[in-house]
Amino acid sequence: MAETPSSRSGGDRRGKLLGRRGRRLFGLLAALLATVLSSGLGPASAASAPHARTQTNEGSTATVALTEVSPKAPEEDDTLTLRGTVTNEGESAILNSSVAARQGVLLESRAALDESMALTEFSLDTDGPIVQGHSQDIGTVQPGMSRTFSLQVPVSALSLGADGVYQVGVTLTGQTEDGQWDRILGIDRTVLPWAPSGSVEGPGTRLTFLWPLVSRTHLTAQTGANEEQTPAFRDGSLLEEISPGGRLHRMVTLGADLPVTWVIDPDLLASVDAMVEEYQVYEGDELVAGDGQQEARAWLGALQDAVSGDEVVALPYGDPDLASLAHQGREVQGALRQLATATETAAVTVDTVLKVEPTTDFAWPVEGAIDPSIVSVATSAGAHHVIARSDSLRDDGLAHTPSAARPIGDGNTAVVADATLSTLFTEDMSSTSNAAMAGQQLLAQTFAIARQQPESERNLLLAPQRMPTGDQAQAMADAIRGLQEDADWISFEHLSATAAAQPDPAANQRVPSADEYPSRLRQQELPTSAFQTMRETQRTLEDFMVILTEPDRVESPFGNAIRREMSTSWRGHESDAAAYRFAVQNGLEALTDRVSIIQKSPITLSGRSATIPVTVENNLVQDVQGLELRLTSSRRLGLEVSETQQIAVGGGHSQTVKFSTTARANGRTFLEARLFTTEDQKAYGEPMRFQASVTSYTPRVLMVIAGGLLLVVLAGIRMYTQRRRAAREAEASEVSEASEASEASEASEASEDNAPAGESDSDTNDGDAGTPSRGERLDPDE
Repeated sequence: MAETPSSRSGGDRRGKLLGRRGRRLFGLLAALLATVLSSGLGPASAASAPHARTQTNEGSTATVALTEVSPKAPEEDDTLTLRGTVTNEGESAILNSSVAARQGVLLESRAALDESMALTEFSLDTDGPIVQGHSQDIGTVQPGMSRTFSLQVPVSALSLGADGVYQVGVTLTGQTEDGQWDRILGIDRTVLPWAPSGSVEGPGTRLTFLWPLVSRTHLTAQTGANEEQTPAFRDGSLLEEISPGGRLHRMVTLGADLPVTWVIDPDLLASVDAMVEEYQVYEGDELVAGDGQQEARAWLGALQDAVSGDEVVALPYGDPDLASLAHQGREVQGALRQLATATETAAVTVDTVLKVEPTTDFAWPVEGAIDPSIVSVATSAGAHHVIARSDSLRDDGLAHTPSAARPIGDGNTAVVADATLSTLFTEDMSSTSNAAMAGQQLLAQTFAIARQQPESERNLLLAPQRMPTGDQAQAMADAIRGLQEDADWISFEHLSATAAAQPDPAANQRVPSADEYPSRLRQQELPTSAFQTMRETQRTLEDFMVILTEPDRVESPFGNAIRREMSTSWRGHESDAAAYRFAVQNGLEALTDRVSIIQKSPITLSGRSATIPVTVENNLVQDVQGLELRLTSSRRLGLEVSETQQIAVGGGHSQTVKFSTTARANGRTFLEARLFTTEDQKAYGEPMRFQASVTSYTPRVLMVIAGGLLLVVLAGIRMYTQRRRAAREAEASEVSEASEASEASEASEASEDNAPAGESDSDTNDGDAGTPSRGERLDPDE
């Protein structure tokens, strides 16, 4: 029959009606399913459930968070208190809601326990039936709002059977405005150790709990010029940590009454000890006086009391990054020596500050991750025990948890911390729910381990993160107290005893290969260039110390700063680490530059020989010695300089020495003055260069000049002699003329009286008249 329009219209209406009814029916079926789940008709044991999981609250709109479980290890007649909060995380209001506990589900292995804690949503396969008659109405919860709850559930209602660890859930059932049928809107789970038959039989399980006191680098290499060498801190964060309420203050206060093994970085002790007296702190680029002396004294006093009677393990000074050293710095000359020095310094520092003798026989790589090179480096400085972790040294083939100690060859022992226990407190423990869950997990995990091969003696190790927050420390302390109060299956032991315990022959003793080292951790390592910078700084320091009369004033602050450059705390802070290395190197170079040669201006050397003064200044507060000053010419054949001069200069003073020079040629030359260490003949500091102009005379020129001078002298003598002769001749001539005139006068008179007329006396007496004249011209000097 042909289909008519009217019949098609009627069919469409019937289809729409059936569609609406179908949707209503689906909603009723969904509500019925939720009712069935709430009525306890679900599975009672995780062991009987299939492996496939069915999520009934996919896209949960509520968070259920348990904040208290009491008692933590219930007994048969107890009433279990479960407190917590419900938070609406969705965009629609929660209506007609209630919370209720669910019956316990036995977790038959540690692996099942781990899987249970990894679940975030309700599962038909793993969560037990609801406990009837002990729910609490929550009502309406608006989006973003929270409500608290407190359930009182008889332990008998939880259907706990044989001894073991049980999972107990708390679910929120209700509706939302945009989906008004009952369903499970959120769930949280906890775990309960259950031992109705009594304590675990056997020799018992012992736990070593490490309590680390480690911080980041705070001290700089800089110190004051005063006698006390006032230290300088990078910032004021250490004062915050040791003040009441600070992280380190809480660590000491909480750990004082706990059965723990203290693991301490000696650099932290030295830094706080430096705050006891006058110190300075950088605020930006300015140094200001520190005011934390009272807090430092109080913290050190409290720590001395806290560690009394406990075992103290001293890490190498500065907590060096062993993995970085093994993978990036091992081939850099001097790097391993820094680790050895850090180990030697550790014991002295702890003994001096805390008045206790620590053990330095333990090395602790980051997160307990090891490979052959890390083990080799870690034991190179004298440690025979390496604190590893079970996610590195794995025991995948074992059905039980072995003891921590493992011989790994060459007389060394790996003390393997349980990875699950050690990472329980890494989450945000400011959340009461997270803290409560971590405590319950520790109870349940140790109980599960104790029940594995109870006839075997077991020594466990828990090595938490290196720098727990204050809240994480509080959660750890609460968990340890929970073990003390509720876990009669476990006792506490020092680290040395755990390391010396009989190892499990079935445990893995093979150190993982380098390829198995986690890439995540390798990416955080210090680069090779960091160790090369340390080497250069160390060389500069060694060259500087040989000239100092008080080398400890420099070696201690800068040597320790170099070792801090290897610190594990630099992981994740690459730029800060590089800046610290730069500051240490620059600070040391600035000190070495305070012993220098004063620059000279160009000089002129006149003549064949001259003296050149050179001045060395010492702007340090201490005297320097063991230096020698050399002056060399760029023209070795033109200018000779006298021998090396020894230098010893008092602090804040200068010394001038003189070099004699001999010129062999004229011209311009450059002279270089440089300091060298007397001990090893190494150049010290930068050379000082200056110009000298030489104006000397050759032998030929000197002969010519001498000849000229002789001629001048002879000419002078001749002129002098000639002048004297001329003067004498003039005098003689005057006398002769006077005598002749007198004789002529007398002759004339006689002639007039006696002689005949016409006779001349002068013509007969020429000879007598000339004799006196020739005798006066004789000059005995001629």
